[in-house]
Amino acid sequence: MLSRHPYEPFPNVESRNVLQECVEVPAVVRSLKLPVGARVLEVGCGRGIALPPLSQLCRPSRLVGLDIDEELLAAARSRADERGIDVELVRGDVRALPFADRSFDVVVDFGTCYHVGHAERALSEIARVLDHGGRFVHETPLSQRLAHPVRSRGRLPWRSEPRLCRDRTAVLWSSRRAL
Repeated sequence: MLSRHPYEPFPNVESRNVLQECVEVPAVVRSLKLPVGARVLEVGCGRGIALPPLSQLCRPSRLVGLDIDEELLAAARSRADERGIDVELVRGDVRALPFADRSFDVVVDFGTCYHVGHAERALSEIARVLDHGGRFVHETPLSQRLAHPVRSRGRLPWRSEPRLCRDRTAVLWSSRRAL
């Protein structure tokens, strides 16, 4: 398994969690017109903050949250169980996804790819697990700089992954289609 050393989880700020769950995720789903009934993967799901609104608004046929941190996955499991969310939680690295090719219609990233070394590997893996025409939903560089001005790695290496083509943009969020 690939890793980035040292790994530092983000602080658990409840006001930020509420804002993400109640405002940010619904705005992303609506503004980027995410499909209903799709197979959805959230990479870097952390404590599972985005999983309840993704479940409610997208009503996915399959919902998976992936994170490298077992403690965060345990917190995500508690949150999902409390809310009655049917979600698979998987320990893994976005740069070596443990899923078959074309397993998902939508991959959502709330900033993980901006915080890992070798982001080109992450983009390659995301392109691999997206079905043809699938969408990769991600923060824009502006969103990332506003949210994490110190920890962000700046821009993502899009030229390294030509299978992900621009689709929609909604100021702080963007999506790319898999060829």
